[in-house]
Amino acid sequence: MNNNVCLLCPNSCKINKQLIKGACGTANDIAIAKFYLHKFEEPIISGINGSGTVFFCGCSLKCVFCQNYELSRNLRGKIISVQELAEIFKQLENMGAHNINLVNPTHYSDKIIDALKIYRPKIPIIYNTHGYENVEILEKMNDYIDVYLPDMKYFSPAISKRYTGKEDYFEKASKAVEFMINSKPIVFGQDRLIKSGVVVRHLVLPQCTSDSKKVLDWFAPFKEKAFINVMSQYTPFGDIEKFPELKRKITKREYGTVIDYLLSLNIKNAYYQEFESASEKYIPQWDF
Repeated sequence: MNNNVCLLCPNSCKINKQLIKGACGTANDIAIAKFYLHKFEEPIISGINGSGTVFFCGCSLKCVFCQNYELSRNLRGKIISVQELAEIFKQLENMGAHNINLVNPTHYSDKIIDALKIYRPKIPIIYNTHGYENVEILEKMNDYIDVYLPDMKYFSPAISKRYTGKEDYFEKASKAVEFMINSKPIVFGQDRLIKSGVVVRHLVLPQCTSDSKKVLDWFAPFKEKAFINVMSQYTPFGDIEKFPELKRKITKREYGTVIDYLLSLNIKNAYYQEFESASEKYIPQWDF
């Protein structure tokens, strides 16, 4: 991976990151907004102590409704070195983290590898991604990752284009997540926390239940090999002024329709949320 000719994500900017920012909004530096013990991930990830989470700035997908909007647009954050990132991994491990949770790591994957070469924690490393990934880059990351936590946001090219500007989201994400599932078999420790495997996340959006069902149809063949979390937590946020359908939370009927369909597919390795999960209180307070 060449820092100066960036091909880290499907945007394939091919730009010199020493001189210009890519589609992710970042250049050659690592920027983070927070690291801490996060207790609101899936139970098999957060456990009792929490997941040692690092929130990276910038984003190669940029959904208009992003709840971490200030981060994904790289509007805030602290610049750190590769060495400092390695020290953060060690600090989180010493704080009792059950794992190291890399949130939105795609456009820093080369530097994350460098940091893990400096210090590799004895706890699992989690790759927490929007799913818009190049398989070729995942192949290079794979030896450093224990658990994949990808989104599968959209099935419809029209919907992904409307909300991200990228018509090829499902094409890229489905290949990436299939690679993840085939690479990491499910393994649990004696503490009942996941040590290896994949948890796919899908956020139900307003007026998109049909698309959610198609995502579940796609996932069904993998239901014995991975977990899925169907989430109700959509909260109006971000740059949604031109998207009137996104200015409300989902209804109980919308979420219930998707969960009923999930159950009809006999998908047992599944999580679903309390409907009241749609709240800004779950958005972290950024430190930097």
